[in-house]
Amino acid sequence: MGGVDEQLRVGLVGAGPWAHRVHAPGLADHPGTRLTAVWARRPEAAEELAHPYGAAVVTSPDELLSTVDAVAFAVPPEVQAEIAIKAAQQGKHVILEKPIASTLDDAERLADAVTQSGVASLVMLTKRFAPETEEQLAQLHAAGGWIGGNARWLTGALLDGPYSHSPWRHERGPLDDIGPHAFDLLDAALGTITEVVTANRSDAGLWQFVFAHEGGATSSATLTMTVPLNPSISEVSVFGEHGYRAFADRGTTAQQSYTNLLDDFVAMVDSGTTTHRCDVRRGLHLQRIIEQARRKSEA
Repeated sequence: MGGVDEQLRVGLVGAGPWAHRVHAPGLADHPGTRLTAVWARRPEAAEELAHPYGAAVVTSPDELLSTVDAVAFAVPPEVQAEIAIKAAQQGKHVILEKPIASTLDDAERLADAVTQSGVASLVMLTKRFAPETEEQLAQLHAAGGWIGGNARWLTGALLDGPYSHSPWRHERGPLDDIGPHAFDLLDAALGTITEVVTANRSDAGLWQFVFAHEGGATSSATLTMTVPLNPSISEVSVFGEHGYRAFADRGTTAQQSYTNLLDDFVAMVDSGTTTHRCDVRRGLHLQRIIEQARRKSEA
């Protein structure tokens, strides 16, 4: 599918807290997109989300796909994968949440559908669309010589707050929900993760990992969503011949990151570009890490 002369007509699948907070206002406010249709499993939730933006409420994903140029997803991974595959096969560009699917097989099917259809795809890896992250990654790559790193993602998101009633988050836990963010940053900073050396989940829901990276670096990660911390802790650091460096957070919000994502997304569609540092193939790579980690933890 080539570029478009006017705003991209985007349909939104999902009407939960993340759709309300980030997707809907972002799509409605961006100069290159127009929120045109919303589908959710609960029609009343779709209506509540769509009404302030003048978007239509549709009765099925198929109806949504028939009226849009692109689809944004804010639903559990198993719901996202099936609809996104169909969307790509129909030539619709896709904005995906992480993880991109609930299984590696579905993630591969989705990546294949996107690739074969030649549509644009982006995965909402929030911190990767914060300008400070890309600036710091560029600095790390220019310096080189990093031999190790660490990520700590500690939250109480499953105890209280807008996402505490999310069944898929309780079922899949931090490995699937916050794991992609941590793994992505360690991978981007230190080189491709080639092996999950160890993965352990405690009875309290604390996940700990050791990764091997292409080029010889090693990293570790600690994740939990059941520690009552406010604010949450999300820290990524590296160390090596140039000392120790931690990623600095300059306060870019999720909403601002989503606007930056939409900037890239619209530019990709207009130019016919289908590759990006955070496209569906990145999502597939992270899915492989998740799958390997889960197998290691169950061994």
